Amino acid sequence: MTSDFSLSGKREISVSLQSKSQRMNTSSHLQAAYIEARTRLTKVSTTLVVSDLSKKLGSAPNSIGFLLQHIAEVELLFCKNVFGNTDIKVIAHTVIDQKDSGTWTDLNAIQALLQESGNTISNIIDSVPESEWSNEITTKEFGTKTKAEAFGRIISHTAYHAGQIAMILKYGTL
Repeated sequence: MTSDFSLSGKREISVSLQSKSQRMNTSSHLQAAYIEARTRLTKVSTTLVVSDLSKKLGSAPNSIGFLLQHIAEVELLFCKNVFGNTDIKVIAHTVIDQKDSGTWTDLNAIQALLQESGNTISNIIDSVPESEWSNEITTKEFGTKTKAEAFGRIISHTAYHAGQIAMILKYGTL
């Protein structure tokens, strides 16, 4: 299964199965779950204008721009730390700073990073052999989990913040 996370709101997915009775493997299931979980983020991020990036909800500390940047950085960190992709070079400013400094206002840069992080996760999912999904990993963030269980964490993280972004976009102010 392959996918391309374009910010046009369309997702291109192709699945080739030899027969209808053939079962999907773990990577295919997790790829489908990730794409579905990221749908809200993809839809919301395509409707944004630059001024939306500074919106916050009431006295909440994080803007839309900060949350979008955070999602992309954490997805890339996840690929690097959980799946051992040492080719990924990311400095997670939102994790380091732990607060919104108001600097996340470059819509094109944020959208490009989101596309990169989505494509990176998608490619990694496709590259994991079936036998490795049950391998355990240990991280300081969530302890010891199988790779499949750990993958659930990034899905829920992305979906959680995408929901926040949708609420801020709807009800937030500058």
